[in-house]
Amino acid sequence: MADPQHTATATATAVILTALPVEYDAVRAHLTDPQERVHVNGTRVEVGRLDGTAWQVAIAELGEGPVNMAALATQIVGWLDPEVLLFVGVAGGLKDDLEIGDVVVGTKVYAFQNGKQTPEGFHTRPDVWHGSHRLVQTARSALRELKDVRGHRKPIAAGDVVLADDRSALADFIHRTYNDAYAIETEGSGAAHAALVNGSLDALVIRGISDHADPGKAAADASGSQDLAAGQAARVAVAVLRKQQPRGSADAKEGPHPHGGAVYGGDHIDFRGGVFHGPVTGKRDERRG
Repeated sequence: MADPQHTATATATAVILTALPVEYDAVRAHLTDPQERVHVNGTRVEVGRLDGTAWQVAIAELGEGPVNMAALATQIVGWLDPEVLLFVGVAGGLKDDLEIGDVVVGTKVYAFQNGKQTPEGFHTRPDVWHGSHRLVQTARSALRELKDVRGHRKPIAAGDVVLADDRSALADFIHRTYNDAYAIETEGSGAAHAALVNGSLDALVIRGISDHADPGKAAADASGSQDLAAGQAARVAVAVLRKQQPRGSADAKEGPHPHGGAVYGGDHIDFRGGVFHGPVTGKRDERRG
């Protein structure tokens, strides 16, 4: 369960995971009064407020690699009991129309290295995780309002490898087998799998493009492209949380009920299942404020 001392002024917890310091710092800049907390096994997070929202946001810098990410993400989810899990960071671009600083919201995340090597060749056996429908829809809306962010709602390829050669056999394999992937990165599959095994967690991978997954990667990184990409990805993540109300909040109540009914925030007359043969008059109860 979430720590009571952090839920007194917040409805729900969102966890934002990062791998690199530049990614962590970009997210932290949006939080108010972050306070460090330490898990019994040593994992550290900072928990702060996202002003103007009902969210408390916990951020963590967990280091590189999908296995490490999956293990620590699972630990953090069990510890903080979040409603939302976001992985925010930088990635290499796989499409010619991408620019440094563009942001890719992962509608799907492919684990592209899974498969079987045979004398006839490599047979792909990919895992794939879909981004939460709720969060993908919210991201679409948020990106329409971020006029200075070039956003793409596309699949992301994730593997335990850094691609810095767009003419390599690996690059050719990804383009042929995962042709709809717009970005390539390392840890997204680990975060997505941690959300899956949790069962009830909305999750989304948001990546800023810092290079083109080619020999120019080192030069791009040296020019400050990671700072730009991480900053843009953090802006999108925060915009998503500002639009996505926690499930139990007052602003999230009106609309379809998950069991086929409806929940409304004001005066309503419910006609479901009724049969009427004359006029129906509704009267306001003035005792209600």
